[in-house]
Amino acid sequence: MSEQSFDIVVIGGGPGGYVAAIRAAQLGMKAAVVEANHLGGICLNWGCIPTKALLRSAEVYHLMHHAADFGLSAKDISFDLKKIVERSRGVSKQLSGGIGHLLKKNKVAVFDGWGKLAGKGKVTVEKDKKVTDTLTAKHIIIATGARARVLPGLEPDGKLIWTYREALVPDVMPKSLLVVGSGAIGIEFASFFRTLGADVTVAEVMDRVMPVEDEEISTLARKSFEKQGMKIMTGVKVTKLEKGANNVNAHIETGGKVEKLTVDRVIMAVGIVANTENIGLENTKAKIEKGQIVTDGYLQTAEPGVYAIGDVAGAPWLAHKASHEGVICVEKIAGQKDVHPMKRDNIPGCTYCHPQVASVGLSEVRAKAAGYEVKIGRFPFIGNGKAIALGEPEGLVKTVFDAKTGELLGAHMIGTEVTELIQGFVVGKTMEATELDFMHTIFAHPTLSEMMHESVLSAYGKAIHF
Repeated sequence: MSEQSFDIVVIGGGPGGYVAAIRAAQLGMKAAVVEANHLGGICLNWGCIPTKALLRSAEVYHLMHHAADFGLSAKDISFDLKKIVERSRGVSKQLSGGIGHLLKKNKVAVFDGWGKLAGKGKVTVEKDKKVTDTLTAKHIIIATGARARVLPGLEPDGKLIWTYREALVPDVMPKSLLVVGSGAIGIEFASFFRTLGADVTVAEVMDRVMPVEDEEISTLARKSFEKQGMKIMTGVKVTKLEKGANNVNAHIETGGKVEKLTVDRVIMAVGIVANTENIGLENTKAKIEKGQIVTDGYLQTAEPGVYAIGDVAGAPWLAHKASHEGVICVEKIAGQKDVHPMKRDNIPGCTYCHPQVASVGLSEVRAKAAGYEVKIGRFPFIGNGKAIALGEPEGLVKTVFDAKTGELLGAHMIGTEVTELIQGFVVGKTMEATELDFMHTIFAHPTLSEMMHESVLSAYGKAIHF
């Protein structure tokens, strides 16, 4: 067993952990990462990246079926599920190796094993139930991430009832599928399997699909999903899953009545649980509330010298939130000037279903509930030349402004490539741009981004093209 000393030790090598370690190294600190599974964490290996690779395959497959709309022809269109999955895993493998290279390049020490707090300024590394290393550091950052939430009585078995992990590497293409939960994870898998031909039903306990999104966007999303052939059930609860030889009989309760649905497979996508167990927190002053580690604006826990970032420190459970928290945390430790706490309303959210959905800031309902007098702008994709040329005329860009100050409170989009467009509004919110800043900005033509401009103009009765 070795004992080594560092300035910063990060427990967890996901998008929060490895970014924090690299930033620490850039600032001249001696940094180490302890990772028990994969560099890149869930996001890179079993989440954000591989799902996008799957969805890209589904998108191309969809376009091939619509070749005639573009004056093209394609015959005998089919897919090889095994090769689709192999491509997805290959993308993840390539990027995971890249992170290892970045850490090495920045002289960050990487320890393969389970990291655990072992007293003030000390972390042990365990491998195969044996302590292999003891690391000491003045600052320890917990970035242990989260795992899929499991509901009692609806436990995944990895064969008929899947979590995101099994859904990423399906051994068969189910003819019918029930997705429980309509958040980003559930809807992305529903979109992937529906595009490849599965009969998909989505069950959501809330009263609308994609409940964290603006209500108007949520309504448009449901209409689009149903147009594609998905069955959407909202305000329902899955109470029982009876497994057969090669199918599942789901009991779905709504309004006191139970409907039974038999499907080949079930995907459970009902949220996540922070990984706070067995990392030594019980011997510290760090507090856990609602399953997450409590931190201040700079990610410091109640235990001096111990910090928490990413999923383990609470919602929104997004890779880019984790990465940014890692930078904030490390720069504050290093004494950098102008380090600002995270503004959660400036964190964008993206769902890569078809059509894509993206948002930042307050929805119309939330803005009004917060006491704002609002101005709402809307611009549909059908009014945009680039969208029509792409064959993607369905969608909407919606903006929410403070009527008194002109501050952009929120932006909400549905349609092709909105996950790329949203960043324009994120930059605007970060810079505290007003409606005049957006109005006076010149948007290139022809681009989808012109709809952002028109939506702002619309909020003030100045839209030109609709």
